[in-house]
Amino acid sequence: MNSALIDSAIRFAIRNETKTDYDLRIANMKAYVNEPGYKIAGPMKSRGKPAGIILRKGYIVAQWGDVKRVDMTFSVTKSYLSTVAGLALDSKLIKNVDEHVGDYVEEKFDGEHNSKITWRHLLTQSSDWSGCLFDLCDWADRPPIQGGLDDWRNRKLLEPGTNFEYNDVRVNLLAYSLLQVWRKPLPVVLKEKIMDPIGASTTWRWYGYDNSYINMDGSMMQSVSGGGHHGGGMFINTLDLARFGLLFLRNGKWKNQQLISQRWVSSVNTPSPANKSYGFMWWTNHDNALGDISKNIYYANGFGGNYIVIDNEHDLVIVVRWLDSSKLGELVRLVINSIDKK
Repeated sequence: MNSALIDSAIRFAIRNETKTDYDLRIANMKAYVNEPGYKIAGPMKSRGKPAGIILRKGYIVAQWGDVKRVDMTFSVTKSYLSTVAGLALDSKLIKNVDEHVGDYVEEKFDGEHNSKITWRHLLTQSSDWSGCLFDLCDWADRPPIQGGLDDWRNRKLLEPGTNFEYNDVRVNLLAYSLLQVWRKPLPVVLKEKIMDPIGASTTWRWYGYDNSYINMDGSMMQSVSGGGHHGGGMFINTLDLARFGLLFLRNGKWKNQQLISQRWVSSVNTPSPANKSYGFMWWTNHDNALGDISKNIYYANGFGGNYIVIDNEHDLVIVVRWLDSSKLGELVRLVINSIDKK
């Protein structure tokens, strides 16, 4: 790789820092001011300065900023949640993603509409599940610009699988449902099955909300959130994000151990029918969202400019924190262009 071009990419990432407020409580309140009854229900912390790391062929090519600082990742958490779902399939706790979630979870999936919802629908954010969970309702999450409370609450529900809608309440429903399946806290599952084997630090945390504890087999367990929309989610450093990205670049294998099936890794970046740019809680480049680069690139994406980019063609992982979200495609191109094509 051309060191001068790598340095140029790093300068680009630092120069194009997100404009997201350093006080992320203020940033959230600004971003979701139009949501009825919006509140912060889980832990939050102020963000750091830009940071990142580039891996090529498993080696650290470059890094910048404080890569050991633990920061919120917002919706990058969804890709970790998706991984716990994949582990449940690998462990035969779920037979297949097209089964109805209501066959595994006693409540939340009753009624004509919600009973149709499958694991695939939740993983691709196409369920149009209707209801409330931990005092948060689906219709209050990113409501349309037009209309009012009655319009949002009484809208016609869409057939599961036909319409993509980014909705954290339904993502939290997936976490709640997986807790019913695993019957132990999802951070424990992730730690034992993934984070410890890949050599992650002990500094990462996965939080839910103050009121998201449920009784599971006589013990109170917290149902974690799939992002930081209302606080909580994954708090983690850049190095640990890079290790997680490398696991997926290596098709779920770490050293000589297959931690998660190659079939699942292939599934997460397969375009879904309702949105070709979205797989199983990873974003794809199928519709060239990142511009004119490989369609096979896929990435985890979190509010404020947090990303894990997987590029199999170039044996490349790029982790970047607090980048202007409109600049991700250009940054990836700069890194790819630094590779010696000989």
